[in-house]
Amino acid sequence: MQQKTKLFLQALKYSIPHLGKCMQKQHLNHYNFADHYYNRIKLKKYHLTKCLQNKPKISELARNIPSRSFSCKDLQPVKQENEKPLPENMDAFEKVRTKLETQPQEEYEIINVEVKHGGFVYYQEGCCLVRSKDEEADNDNYEVLFNLEELKLDQPFIDCIRVAPDEKYVAAKIRTEDSEASTCVIIKLSDQPVMEASFPNVSSFEWVKDEEDEDVLFYTFQRNLRCHDVYRATFGDNKRNERFYTEKDPSYFVFLYLTKDSRFLTINIMNKTTSEVWLIDGLSPWDPPVLIQKRIHGVLYYVEHRDDELYILTNVGEPTEFKLMRTAADTPAIMNWDLFFTMKRNTKVIDLDMFKDHCVLFLKHSNLLYVNVIGLADDSVRSLKLPPWACGFIMDTNSDPKNCPFQLCSPIRPPKYYTYKFAEGKLFEETGHEDPITKTSRVLRLEAKSKDGKLVPMTVFHKTDSEDLQKKPLLIHVYGAYGMDLKMNFRPERRVLVDDGWILAYCHVRGGGELGLQWHADGRLTKKLNGLADLEACIKTLHGQGFSQPSLTTLTAFSAGGVLAGALCNCNPELLRAVTLEAPFLDVLNTMMDTTLPLTLEELEEWGNPSSDEKHKNYIKRYCPYQNIKPQHYPSVHITAYENDERVPLKGIVSYTEKLKEAISEHAKDTGEGYQAPNIILDIQPGGNHVIEDSHKKVCYQGPLSGQIPELDICCFQVFSGCSRVYDKATSQMSYLWVRPRRGGRDTVSINVIQEKCLFPVLDK
Repeated sequence: MQQKTKLFLQALKYSIPHLGKCMQKQHLNHYNFADHYYNRIKLKKYHLTKCLQNKPKISELARNIPSRSFSCKDLQPVKQENEKPLPENMDAFEKVRTKLETQPQEEYEIINVEVKHGGFVYYQEGCCLVRSKDEEADNDNYEVLFNLEELKLDQPFIDCIRVAPDEKYVAAKIRTEDSEASTCVIIKLSDQPVMEASFPNVSSFEWVKDEEDEDVLFYTFQRNLRCHDVYRATFGDNKRNERFYTEKDPSYFVFLYLTKDSRFLTINIMNKTTSEVWLIDGLSPWDPPVLIQKRIHGVLYYVEHRDDELYILTNVGEPTEFKLMRTAADTPAIMNWDLFFTMKRNTKVIDLDMFKDHCVLFLKHSNLLYVNVIGLADDSVRSLKLPPWACGFIMDTNSDPKNCPFQLCSPIRPPKYYTYKFAEGKLFEETGHEDPITKTSRVLRLEAKSKDGKLVPMTVFHKTDSEDLQKKPLLIHVYGAYGMDLKMNFRPERRVLVDDGWILAYCHVRGGGELGLQWHADGRLTKKLNGLADLEACIKTLHGQGFSQPSLTTLTAFSAGGVLAGALCNCNPELLRAVTLEAPFLDVLNTMMDTTLPLTLEELEEWGNPSSDEKHKNYIKRYCPYQNIKPQHYPSVHITAYENDERVPLKGIVSYTEKLKEAISEHAKDTGEGYQAPNIILDIQPGGNHVIEDSHKKVCYQGPLSGQIPELDICCFQVFSGCSRVYDKATSQMSYLWVRPRRGGRDTVSINVIQEKCLFPVLDK
């Protein structure tokens, strides 16, 4: 079972006793432009496709299924021979856990990245980097290229694969679940593959071939979460490894991208609002890079190439949303850019894919997904509206010039393949058994009117046959920062929750990117309170339209989403019963004033500079969760933090938790006897990774550990995939423990908030 589900279910279990009773009555049914690599879900059978061109009111959709992907056949309910109904008195947490554990795991078998090159598919099998012939990719007939265990890492996995043009070498970036650090290994392909070299802390990397047919690897080096240096290396008899570019502005970072036709390697230098791109000629990689356009504050641009022309996705000009421009490759400066295609207002550009005669744009407009196919020969445009259930794209690393494949997914529906076939001008979908979730659940696109009249989109999921939705538990998701969309990828536990009667709501507030660049601009710097107003409006609208009620509502957020969640707890706590936060950003003011932290300078464009700008400082004070804690009633809060998280320091989370507890204690004293204080739980996990929400390692074992710890007055159970650090003052020893609230006759909690040489007693009401 996935860890994040455990977190909010644990919080709800111990703060909302009657939620379990409500659920027990339910019957059990069973681009980021720079990153084209996503986790994939494994295919069990090959399926034909069907054309959707004649379906009424649904655009023409599509896909030729490649080998290692998802099959919806496995989603059909399977009746176990000795299946027993779950006890009616089983509580909510145990019910969901049991349901997930008894679900056939092959339905959601996650594999890491794979790359097709030549006649081979490169991927991870077990703890090895392997390759197999394309037509044999599902037959377990593969060649082992490298055993990841040689790196002596704890549960390593492959994050990215790049194959040299002539397949003499393959490079793979390897990391672990509990750290952002990575190692890039270079494998020489031969009858006996061997590791030629390894480089630590590599972020992005690409291969090109020079004039002498020698493979050259370009890579960026990450130090303290910052990528400022670009290196190039060769191997074999002519080994070399040299740094040839360093970005000197600490607020910018660097990543590499190889154009679809491999003609140019682009060095992308950017911060949150501004970018600059340099070109390295793929035919002459040792020549100095060529600047396309010097950085202009507020101007973002990304580059693709086709037939000696550069296609530039940029926000330059009015309106300040992305538009597609082009220019000759030998005259790349901005004065030569010609407008080629403009987007509708309130449109988010998710990705762009370039083909020989077509350019494909993946878009989100008014919270719905579209694909625009642009004919480059005749400038024709075909806009395809995708099924309303779809909430996200998963891009395919496709090299077939005749087809454009992609996947669609939602939080409760696994990815499904589609392919646009250029020759036929039609979109096809993967065929197979219909996913039962399409009949047992509904997806609604709603809007809430914010304080200033702005309409804020929401995506809501609930069970089709649910009666009296006002009495159902509601789980609200929010983020609202950096121009990033809420994550709406498929998660098995979300599907189970909807199946068990929960309502899931995703609030696409300002500060995120769901409606384009302006949507982000209207929720950052001195407009951050817009996102808070949007969140309040969304929750009130949901309650007003009959979706749950405050006593059954919980809010979940991760990382920067913690700012809005924490701010709402301070200003409008009566809207919620519980809050679950993962690696939350809660102390904006003190963090942004500490320039020694690795990301402070890079984050100035999002939060402002309170050190030098009094206006920014005073504005941050108005919403910063830590600064605005006060004695009042709060919802119960469950926080997960990571011991060595460099992005959100543990110190700030612990300080927030202490201050919150003090405020609750003060309020309890003023209120008098009979007041039931909320539960505040802080779980500190080991490791240094930041929000490993999509990890496939989070299905974890649950079972009692032997013994108790009388000094702490708790029992220990393996309920999280990590553990908490406990410092025992009596023995001066530090230990790692799995901590679970003790079982009693009532819903109570006895747990400990832990940090270095401190042991803070927490609520035991």
